[in-house]
Amino acid sequence: MDTALVIMAAGIGSRFGQGIKQLEPVGPAGEIIMDYSIHDALEAGFNRIVFIIRKDLEKDSREIIGSRIEKVAPVTYVFQELSDLPGDRKVPADRKKPWGTGQAVLSCLHAVDVPFVVINADDYYGKEAFVQLHDFLLQHPSHSQGPYPICMAGFILKNTLSDNGTVTRGICRLDEEGSLVGVDETRSIMKTDEGAAVLLPDGTNKPLDAESYVSMNMWGFTPDFLQVLQKGFEDFLDHVPDGDLKAEYLLPDIIDGMIQKGEANVVLLPTPDRWFGITYQEDKYAVKQAFTELVEKGFYPAGINR
Repeated sequence: MDTALVIMAAGIGSRFGQGIKQLEPVGPAGEIIMDYSIHDALEAGFNRIVFIIRKDLEKDSREIIGSRIEKVAPVTYVFQELSDLPGDRKVPADRKKPWGTGQAVLSCLHAVDVPFVVINADDYYGKEAFVQLHDFLLQHPSHSQGPYPICMAGFILKNTLSDNGTVTRGICRLDEEGSLVGVDETRSIMKTDEGAAVLLPDGTNKPLDAESYVSMNMWGFTPDFLQVLQKGFEDFLDHVPDGDLKAEYLLPDIIDGMIQKGEANVVLLPTPDRWFGITYQEDKYAVKQAFTELVEKGFYPAGINR
C-alpha cells in the first residue's frame, strides 16, 4: 500500500534569525534535518514524499534536497500561501504570516490520496516513531464511518526542549487507559533544573511534568481527513475576530476539537527517542554534534540521500 510523508517546510522561522532554518546543513556531509527524516520514513515503508513550502522557497528546496530525493522516491511540491483562502475571502490588510499548520496540510488536498504522516521540516523525530505510525496506517488505511482514526507520536516533554530559549508544545491529556483525550497547545515552555516550566508574563515559572507526553506535530491520517480540514478552515475563518492578525488554524487545536466532539479516535504511539531541532541560531551546534555522533555510531551512513 502506498503511504506518503508530508513535510511542513513553509514556516517563516522568525526566532531563527537570518537564513532558512529548514535548509540549514547539520550533518557531517552537509545533510539537512529533512534528509534524516526522509531516510527514516523510506526505511519504515513510506514511498512518497510531499514538501509543503512557500513559493519563494521553491528554487532552494529543489536544489538543496528535492533533486536528490527524486532519485529515490516520487516527490510532490505544494504551496502554503497567505492568500490561499476559500471562496471570496480576502487577506486582512496587515496580516503577514500564513494561517498555521492546518492550512499547511490542507494545501495537500489535491496532491495526496493515500494514508499519510505529517512532520515538521526542522524537527528530528528518530526512527521508531516512523515505524509505529506506518504500521498504524497499514491497519487503518481509510475512514468510512464513526470517528476518524488518527495516530500521533507521543514524545516525552523533557526530550523535546531547547537549551537556548522557550518552545511551544502540544501537551497531551490522557485518560486512565492511556488514550488521548486532548492536546493543550502550550507556549513559552523552558528547560529548568527541575525539568520543565512555562515562563509566565510576569517572569515567574509554572512547573510542568517533564515526563508528560507532548505532540511534535507528527500525525498519521487517512486521506479523507483533508476534507475535514477544508470544512474546518472555512469555519475557522468565519469566526476570526476583526483585527486579529495572528489567529492560526493549528493541527493540535483541530484534533482536540474533534476529540471533544467524538469525531476522532486518536491513538498515542509513545516513543522514547530524543528530539533534535533548530528553533534558535544557537541550537545549530548541538544539533550538528548530535548527528555527527549518530553517524559515528552507525545509526546513519555518511552522506545519506546523496
